[in-house]
Formats: sequence, C-alpha cells, structure tokens
Amino acid sequence: MDTRDDLTAATGPEESLRLEEKEKAIMSGTGDSPVVVGVDGSEFAVHAVRWGAFEAERRRQPLRLVHFYGLPPLTVSLGKLRETLDAEGHASLAEAKDAVLRDRPDLTVQTVLREGMPVPALLEESGRATMIVLGARGLGGFTGLAAGSTAVALAEHGRCPTVVVRGREPGGPPPSGGPVVVGTDGSAGSDAAVDFAFAEAAMRGTHLIAVHTWSEVLVADGSLRAHPFDLDPGRVEEAEQEVLARQIEAWQEKYPGIEVRRVVTRGRPVRELLVQGEQAQLIVVGSRGRGGFDGMLLGSTSQALVAHSTCPVAVIRAPGR
Repeated sequence: MDTRDDLTAATGPEESLRLEEKEKAIMSGTGDSPVVVGVDGSEFAVHAVRWGAFEAERRRQPLRLVHFYGLPPLTVSLGKLRETLDAEGHASLAEAKDAVLRDRPDLTVQTVLREGMPVPALLEESGRATMIVLGARGLGGFTGLAAGSTAVALAEHGRCPTVVVRGREPGGPPPSGGPVVVGTDGSAGSDAAVDFAFAEAAMRGTHLIAVHTWSEVLVADGSLRAHPFDLDPGRVEEAEQEVLARQIEAWQEKYPGIEVRRVVTRGRPVRELLVQGEQAQLIVVGSRGRGGFDGMLLGSTSQALVAHSTCPVAVIRAPGR
C-alpha cells in the first residue's frame, strides 16, 4: 500500500481529498504555507537563506528557518553536548534571521530549532511548506549526510518542491539573472515542473527555456523509450517538437507575457540541462518521468543536476504522488 492509500485508510476519502487539495495549493505557491530553509551556519546555508527570502517575499509568504542537530547514540556527557549544540543552533538561526531582516524588514521570519536528523525532520516540514530550500552542502549532522542525498530523499518522499541553491563557483552566491530552464518529457509527471517554471519566470520577470531531449533508447527522464532504431531521426525530431509544443501550450496561454524558447535535442537530458543552466538563474525538473523505472530520473538527471549545476535546481514532485 502506498502513502496515498495509507492516508485514505487512516483518514477516510474526504480527509484524503482535503489533504490532496492542500498539496496542490502548496505546489502552486498559494495560501500561507512558508518557504522553509535548512540552516546550519555554513556559507552555503547563507546563500540558501537569501534565495529563500527572495521567494518568500515575492510570494508574500512567511520564511521559516529551521536548524537541526543530531546526537550520537553513545555519549558520556549527553546533556552537555545537547546544551552546546542547542546554543550553536540558536546562534545560527539568529544570525540568519538578522541577515534576512536587514534586507527585508517587512518579511515574516520564523525560526525553529529541532533535535533530529535532517531528512525525517524536513519530510515533516514539507507537509506544510511551499518549498524546501537547501544549500549546496551542509546539514551533515553526525551522519555525514550531504545536501544532495537530502534533496534526493525529499524529492522522492516530500510533499512540496525541493530547491538546492548552487552558484557559478563552488561556495559562491547563486546567479540573479538569466532565464529559467525547465526539463520536460511530455508526461503528466513533468507538467508540475512546467507549471512551477512558468510561475518562477513570471515572478522573476525573465524568459523560459523549455528543454526536451530524445534518443533511440532514452527519453528526457533517462528511461527506456519506444522509438525503434530504424526510424528516421528527422521524423523523430518533428514528433518530439510537437510533444514539447503541446505540453507548454496551456501555460503559454496562462502566462502570455512569458517568452518561451524551445530546445529539442538528441542526447542525454542532464548534459543539455547543464549547458543551458550555465546562463540560467534556475533549472526546474520533475521528480519522476514517463519511463516507469523507479528512481531512474532521480539517479540520472536530478541528482546529477544537484551535484553539478551552476545555478539553483528545483525538483518538483507531482501532486498526488
């Protein structure tokens, strides 16, 4: 039984429907759900906090700064260690909050200090968040958990978009200019990514680049496809152009002022997305494509982008999954 079935069994169909509607509102950035940022005192987290504050201000939503600390299973002076970690956590949160309010004094900023490992705590936070924002590195605790692993876990199991903030240089700030890039594959799963990308482009006053890749054996999500090897590549290219045009048509009507450049290429999706991301301010991808092989998109595309992109990466989980 999957999570949705568990939810229905535990709460009944009416409550399950209500939660699904809430999830759709979270995905679209409506309501008063906060933008949640993981804070650990690192420079990477500082960039994530500033990026998240921008999102919260534009969306007119509160910013929620969360710091986690974990305790090793065996410690002689557990109480003293907890006091130290608690004090360090409060200091990191206060520093991050002060930095935000200096630039955005009218923004509502919440701070939360929690004992526990980042992944389960952030999964809980995702149930009431507009998005979860992480630095490119950090949130390690005692497990050595990297932001990439955290992002993959959140993208697979969280209930809101996950954003990993990266810069042009390692440890550098994220770019503030350039287009929004979205990877698509024509599936319903990537519709949520397209929706998020159009909204971001409109909010940032920039244009959108929609990327769709294909090959004889791969689709845009990195999984097996149906095109036979003897098919004319020119005809395949035309068909894939039509797939992309159909997918973004509805959002072009919703956002008529957004200029959209379509890119259809033959090859691997991560390579083209990384190339387009070199001049972008945000890359958006879905957490699962149309291939049907569990985890394949996260392993081959999203995870690679989280590790190697030169701009922030948003991984969007389709509502109801």
